[in-house]
Amino acid sequence: MTVSAVNAATAADKTTTASAAKEQLTVDYDAFLQLMMAQMQNQDPTDPVDSSEQLAQLASFSQVEQSIETNSKLDTMLTNMSFGQVDDLIGRTATDANGNSGVVTSVEIYSDGTVLGLDNGKGILLGAGVTIT
Repeated sequence: MTVSAVNAATAADKTTTASAAKEQLTVDYDAFLQLMMAQMQNQDPTDPVDSSEQLAQLASFSQVEQSIETNSKLDTMLTNMSFGQVDDLIGRTATDANGNSGVVTSVEIYSDGTVLGLDNGKGILLGAGVTIT
């Protein structure tokens, strides 16, 4: 019985989503700065806008931007760490919980997991229940 993956998102899909979120944030951030500058230039001098409120809004945008950058760097770091462990898997026998077994000939690393390519043409998702001998 063949069971398809529930989450078939590839690394490219996730990278595209992350870059789209970053681009949208940059557009929103730039628009916010333009709006803030226009507000400061056109405010009533007798009743100015509270500067602490403006700074709090600016800090919120900055925190979101930094969070997106941090997540991107962590994804890259985890992928690089995975590449360092690939050499140990090639040539070994892998068996999954369903009894599928074979000699590992290739390793494909995605943001949501690692797939071991076997000599019989099948692949095993590296995770719980997989035995490497």
